[in-house]
Amino acid sequence: MQNKIDQYTSEINSFNSSNAQELETFRIRFLGTKGIIKDLFEEFKTVSADDKRVYGKVLNEFKQLAESKYHEVKELIDSMVSDTPESKIDLTLPGDGMELGSRHPLSLVRKEIVEIFKKLGFNVAEGPEIEDDWHNFSALNFPEEHPARDMQDTFFIKKDKENGDTALRTHTSSVQVRMMEAGQPPFRAIMPGRVYRNEAISARAHCFFHQVEGLYIDENVSFADLKQTLFYFVQELFGEGTKVRFRPSYFPFTEPSAEMDISCTICKGDGCQFCKHSGWVEILGCGMVDPNVLDNCKIDSQKFTGYAFGMGIERITNLKYQIKDLRLFSENDVRFLKQFQSELI
Repeated sequence: MQNKIDQYTSEINSFNSSNAQELETFRIRFLGTKGIIKDLFEEFKTVSADDKRVYGKVLNEFKQLAESKYHEVKELIDSMVSDTPESKIDLTLPGDGMELGSRHPLSLVRKEIVEIFKKLGFNVAEGPEIEDDWHNFSALNFPEEHPARDMQDTFFIKKDKENGDTALRTHTSSVQVRMMEAGQPPFRAIMPGRVYRNEAISARAHCFFHQVEGLYIDENVSFADLKQTLFYFVQELFGEGTKVRFRPSYFPFTEPSAEMDISCTICKGDGCQFCKHSGWVEILGCGMVDPNVLDNCKIDSQKFTGYAFGMGIERITNLKYQIKDLRLFSENDVRFLKQFQSELI
C-alpha cells in the first residue's frame, strides 16, 4: 500500500494543466466514487490493526493532497478564463437603458380634467381626507336622518354626539365648505381627491375612489352657466359629437339638482353591459348651490348664487379608455398599467 501511495503522490505532485477536461479526468481518477482514493480506503479495511494506525494518517494526508491539487489547478483555470477578452466588460459601451414606467390611468385622467377646467379659470383646491361632521355633512345641508350618515355608507373613525363625529370623507364637497368659510366670493375652483364609502366592491363600485368636484359662486350665476360649462368639458374630454342630457335629481346641497349623462363611449350608444343597454352613462351630479349651504358658510345667499358639480374619476376613466372593471385600477397589475406608457404627458 505504501508503494502505491508513493507512486500516486508523485503523480499528483507532477500534475499541472490548463485544460478543464484534463482537470475533470484528474478528479474522476483520484477523487471520484470509483477513484484511486476510494480503492485505497477499501484496501485499508483489510490492513491489520497495528498497521491501521500508520496508514490511516498517511491515507488522510494523501486525500488532502489530491483535493488541494485539484482546487489549485481549478483556480488557475478559472482565472485564465476570466481574463479572456470575451469575459471582460467593455466600459466604453453605453449602459443598459432603464425601462420607462407609466403613469396610472387615474392620474392621467385627473390631470386632463384639471387642465380642461383651468382653461375656464378654475383653480385647484385640496383638503383633508379625515373630516368632522360639520364639513362632511351638516354644513352641506344633510339632515340628521339622511342615510349617508349611516354606518352602512360612511367609514366613521369616531362617533361622538356631543363634539361631532369624525369620518373618512365621503366626497370632496368638504373642501368646498372649507374654501367658502375661509373667504368671500367669487369662488371658482375644482377639488380633486380620494373619497371613501362603505360599499360592496364590484366592477362598478369600490369602497374608495376618486372624485373631482367643482364650485363657482358669484353674482348672477345661473343654471345655464352650469350647463354650458359641463357641455364644454364633455366635448373637450370625450370629443366633439358626444351627446349630453340632464335629468332632474336630488342632492341635499344643491337646488335644483340634476344628473348628467353622456352617450356611452364603449358601445357608441348601441347598448352594452356597462351602460345597462341604455346607450347612456351617468358621469356626474350637479346643481345650483342650496341657499342654506351659503348661509351656513356665512355667505349672503341673497346676493350670491352658484353652481356645484361632482364626478368620479374612475367612471370617466372607464369611458375614456373603455375599461369595464374599475377594480383594475387598484390591483397594481403591471400588465394593465404598462398599456398606458404611451399616454405619458
